[in-house]
Amino acid sequence: MSPILRSLAFCAVFGLGAAAPAGSAKVAANAALPDYAITYAPWTYLYSGEEYFPSDIATHLANVIPEVNYTALGARTSVTVDTLNSYNSSVYLTAADKPTDKPAWITSGYGKPDANGVSGAPGTIIAVEKNATTTDVFYFHFYSYNYGGKVIGINFDDHVGDWEHVMIRFVDSMPYAIYLSEHAAGSAYYWDVMTFKGKRPITYVGNGGHANYATAGKQEYTIAAGIVADTTDAGTPWDMTKNYRGYWYDTSNGKFTVAGGASTGGSAEAGETTDWLLWQGAWGDQQYPNSYPGQYCIFSECHFVSGPTGPVAKNLGRTTVCQNDDKCTIFQDINDLTTQPQKREVDFE
Repeated sequence: MSPILRSLAFCAVFGLGAAAPAGSAKVAANAALPDYAITYAPWTYLYSGEEYFPSDIATHLANVIPEVNYTALGARTSVTVDTLNSYNSSVYLTAADKPTDKPAWITSGYGKPDANGVSGAPGTIIAVEKNATTTDVFYFHFYSYNYGGKVIGINFDDHVGDWEHVMIRFVDSMPYAIYLSEHAAGSAYYWDVMTFKGKRPITYVGNGGHANYATAGKQEYTIAAGIVADTTDAGTPWDMTKNYRGYWYDTSNGKFTVAGGASTGGSAEAGETTDWLLWQGAWGDQQYPNSYPGQYCIFSECHFVSGPTGPVAKNLGRTTVCQNDDKCTIFQDINDLTTQPQKREVDFE
């Protein structure tokens, strides 16, 4: 994209309020996702050695127990897509099985994409109209387990439940910039600097922790002289457009509406409410106490930590491209972060 075009689109990125004409029409309820949301959707590569694959939210919910302060409020299978939002935000969705035993629902082998990139686990696509010219489309990845990896041979930051996302900002139905969530951080890039498969930007998912990156290889995600890093490669391709639940989110009233989906995600969504998307609790266990087998904490960093919040907590109404509106750099080179990790903006998992 030329500097002139970037300047013309500046208000779409940093001044959404000013760019919105008075009385601009909102998307009609239950409208389908725009074609461009699918045409330009990310083409994703999972790491070749991945052990924890994409998960279906319904399967995950069927295998957790709602707890507050380690006290159960219900039994296994008591939480469903339609009942989730009846629980308050202090609830933790606690694994009904010991996660380190790697039960089938935790590893989600059914979600490993086939040779055509089709996963048995539906993704979640949410479109958010910001004004008459600008729409953000979020591609949410959910995994039932996050393996945090090792630092100097010590395992840290494992947790049940893992939400990551890619967001593409569209201006006049054309992609302008892309944001990739990375653990408790994220990176934004101008659209034209990405690499592509046809019209679709290629993204890479880190091993175990599932952060999203624009390049393959070693990914430093903190300022730690390379000690803390993810690994990505062009392992297993994943095409979320083949199986997903689709929604619109209205920033004016905080409501979600069904936009239709594809494959098992589309058929499941047709019989579900959208209320699950409003829930603000944790999609995994509360951080285990030190008495739990295998738990340890070193300088406030622990082996097992609490599960994350869901899509509604990821600033869907953001004005900048980044999740953290107060600190956002849009990179002009996908290799910038290799030499400038300190510029990665800080988010909130």
